[in-house]
Amino acid sequence: MKKITRFFWFCSGAHIDTLKKYPVEHNKYIGIGATIFFTALFAALSGGYAMYFVFSGNAFAVGFAILFGLLWGTAIFNMDRYIVSSINKEGTTNQQILQASPRILLAIMIGIVISRPLELKIFDKEIRQKLKTAYIKGQQSKIDTLQKTYQQKYTMEMGKVGELKKEKDSLEKDINRTRYQLNQEVFGDKTNQTSGVVGYGTYAKQKAAVLKEKEDRLKTVTENLRQMDGYLSARKDYEGLNSTKLFSETQLDSLAAVAGFSDRNWALGQLSYNQDGSRDLDTYLAISFIGWLFILFECLPVFVKLMSPRGPYDVAIAKLSEAGEHLAERDKQRDIAVTDEVYDHHLEADIDKRKRLITGQSEYDVSRHSYD
Repeated sequence: MKKITRFFWFCSGAHIDTLKKYPVEHNKYIGIGATIFFTALFAALSGGYAMYFVFSGNAFAVGFAILFGLLWGTAIFNMDRYIVSSINKEGTTNQQILQASPRILLAIMIGIVISRPLELKIFDKEIRQKLKTAYIKGQQSKIDTLQKTYQQKYTMEMGKVGELKKEKDSLEKDINRTRYQLNQEVFGDKTNQTSGVVGYGTYAKQKAAVLKEKEDRLKTVTENLRQMDGYLSARKDYEGLNSTKLFSETQLDSLAAVAGFSDRNWALGQLSYNQDGSRDLDTYLAISFIGWLFILFECLPVFVKLMSPRGPYDVAIAKLSEAGEHLAERDKQRDIAVTDEVYDHHLEADIDKRKRLITGQSEYDVSRHSYD
């Protein structure tokens, strides 16, 4: 327990040697340190999960996720530890809040970054279903676009096919009717279309000739229709209509499994809306609650430090800081004094040198004058 206590003290950013002297403050800084530690732990899990999706499918995805998770968790731990330890309890409440406001904003940003990947994991099943629906709609829209483009490009050919089909249907009906009348003519059935004479006579030959002509025309129309269908089928292959089909359930599962971070993040945002575009309040509140929970969890160490009253440890730290400032000021003044002393020494030496130069020059002038 002593090792755990010291570890959480270290996490809180407290000066351990000073904190040991004030047992009343021990539990407070254990709580602050534990909050910072678990926030960094969640950050490591969140960052590792996000990186795992970035490298999903790669053989080293797990290794990259673990490495980035450790780095990200360490960075968040260091920032949280600095934020909490740098809050000064000397000022008034308003001054402390003003001092902590940039740190709170930073904590909010960190909480948002931490919560998003974990939200993606929590709503993984709903995200997969939303992605499947989006993929089906996207594929259907693609097929509709290809179909519309195809119809616009080959309107004349498709119209010709329609005409040939109508003519084929009409010919088949006429051939059936003419064949029936020919049978009536041959067997001597008396109608308003037959002579009633049994045998293959003149009228029967005429009807047989008409039947042969219609059958020949039907063969021609059928062949033309077959050629046009082959041409349009080849055009469908060229335009991609035949190869573009709706995804099967297996394909949808595969696509949802390999979806990237951006697609999954989009799907998570879409979960808050119904099919008609209205807000799905229950899902929206659930997603928002998780996000705000992590933001609160990230801001909790700062809030705990702000809400806690000024204790003996804070007074001791303030005195240590003040003593350090006095020592620094004294060292500064000493350095200034030493600098001034050195400067004065150099200044005096420079003055003496100038005096000697001036004195030497005068003696030289006097000697030259005497010689002259």
